[in-house]
Amino acid sequence: MSQTLTRPAPAAPPDPGPRALAEKYGLTVSGRRPSLPEYVRQLWRRRHFISAFSSAKLTAQYSQAKLGQLWQVATPLLNALVYYLIFGLLLGTHRGVPDYIPFLVTGVFIFTFTQSSVLAGTRAISGNLGLVRALHFPRACLPISFCLMQLKQLMFSMGVLVVILLAFGQVPGWSWLLAIPALCVQFVCNTGLAMIMARLGSKTPDLAQLMPFILRTWMYASGVMYSISVVTAGKNIPGFVHFLLDINPAAVYIDLIRFALIDSFTAAQLPPHVWACALGWAVVMGAVGFVYFWKAEERYGRG
Repeated sequence: MSQTLTRPAPAAPPDPGPRALAEKYGLTVSGRRPSLPEYVRQLWRRRHFISAFSSAKLTAQYSQAKLGQLWQVATPLLNALVYYLIFGLLLGTHRGVPDYIPFLVTGVFIFTFTQSSVLAGTRAISGNLGLVRALHFPRACLPISFCLMQLKQLMFSMGVLVVILLAFGQVPGWSWLLAIPALCVQFVCNTGLAMIMARLGSKTPDLAQLMPFILRTWMYASGVMYSISVVTAGKNIPGFVHFLLDINPAAVYIDLIRFALIDSFTAAQLPPHVWACALGWAVVMGAVGFVYFWKAEERYGRG
């Protein structure tokens, strides 16, 4: 009796995985992070959007107020008045500080620039999720736009500061031009800080509630209302505390602007290597903040 041999059916080919199917049909991940050079090129192509977005935000900021854009300079001026009454008169921090009112107003305006940039950066992603989820663009446009908005707002304040300086007997000189590079390096440093806070704030929205307390503490340590050199003179302060006060970026940029604009604020009141410190903070914070933000590009707005 003959036996019929049956061959086993050939095994079905394994199902290709999602990655193989995507490669086969030329599909790419939506919102995939580009390389760092490509990311920079994308940002450059959107430079007009960054400028227009910052201008629109600046215009809309006080659109509901009757005084409108006047609040851009009224707010820091009112803060300076409060600090003058409390610190200058009641606590006597004006002692040993010539030209105390220009000294104080300069410190308030310059620190407000950093403070506002960091606060705006913290909410740059979490406060604009609708825009982030609706449109495809380099997310770094948002913190950069908010820092540019704060720089434009500072320009209004600087106009008022010039009037105050002239009213208190300060004579314009070539040293006033030093304020331009000082503000440029401060802007780079602020933008790096804003990018770091934008990434942190995108995952932890409650950070925006905590930042005002941190920034207020930073302000008290930055010599906004008093002269650090006068307060620390003759006191037994540990060396590392002196070092931290000297390299404090907010204090460094405030001191540079005071040195540029106020005649009585001399080089003897500047910390050693102040320009190297200012440039160092700008390079380090700018580079670290940009790369740190770029690393999470794919995750912004994804729940």
